[in-house]
Amino acid sequence: MLSEQNQEYISTILQKIQEAEAIIVGGAAGMSAASGYNWYRDDAMFRKYFNEFAEKYGIDSIFGGFYHPFRTEEEQWAYLATLINFVADVPLGQPYKDLDKILRGKNYFILTTNQDTQFLQVFPEEKVSAIQGNWTYLQCSRRCHDGIYPYVQEAKELCAHIEGTRIPSDMVPQCPVCGGTMELWVRSRVFLEGSKYRSEINKYHEFLVKNQTKKVLFLELGVGQMTPMFIKEPFWNMTYNWPDAYYITINPKDALLPKELKDKGLAIHEDIAPVLRNLVLHM
Repeated sequence: MLSEQNQEYISTILQKIQEAEAIIVGGAAGMSAASGYNWYRDDAMFRKYFNEFAEKYGIDSIFGGFYHPFRTEEEQWAYLATLINFVADVPLGQPYKDLDKILRGKNYFILTTNQDTQFLQVFPEEKVSAIQGNWTYLQCSRRCHDGIYPYVQEAKELCAHIEGTRIPSDMVPQCPVCGGTMELWVRSRVFLEGSKYRSEINKYHEFLVKNQTKKVLFLELGVGQMTPMFIKEPFWNMTYNWPDAYYITINPKDALLPKELKDKGLAIHEDIAPVLRNLVLHM
């Protein structure tokens, strides 16, 4: 349930959505957490897919496993294959379905730091920029060439051959060009910022340029303070500098509104799921 005060904000949000000539959504980990997919927590969903790794290595979250220093490639790729399979296997979260209904028929674009493909499962690829990569693609760890590779089906095959927490040595993925090790195509010290990455950035920039003189709504969903430079801070700056821009942030902990935007913004300190559900019900 929403608080009485934030329930009153629903009409304001709906009005801003209706008035907007362009809507730019910034979506981060809070959107998936609101769907029941929390990457930082030891919960039932984590245990369903990663329990053997949690028990053996003391891993307490999905991200914890991704950064865990496994002793062998066979163990590391057993975990990574399980991770890819998890991303591909879990159903689309309700908040994403509700956001789709809210944006239907609107002029919108979505910028996301999420790597779990939930946005891409419901919105057209040309409407989404995933600027931190995608858990279901691989790249060469040496960045020897500009190529990324879909790996969902191969990951399922690896999962079928996991023994305990290991895969056979001859199934460890190798770069098809240099023969070196492969990595998931997600933000890291070796993240490949090649043609695919540039296309994600360019899609977003083109939308900004095309719509910057219009009445723009920046809608921030579940963006925390871990990487504010990708969504939160640019949204603040554009809202401040664009005369007809307005900013709304929804986040139970990190809904921050700078004093400079007190007349051009709204911070909703609530869980994302009930807010989006209420918006749909009141449309």
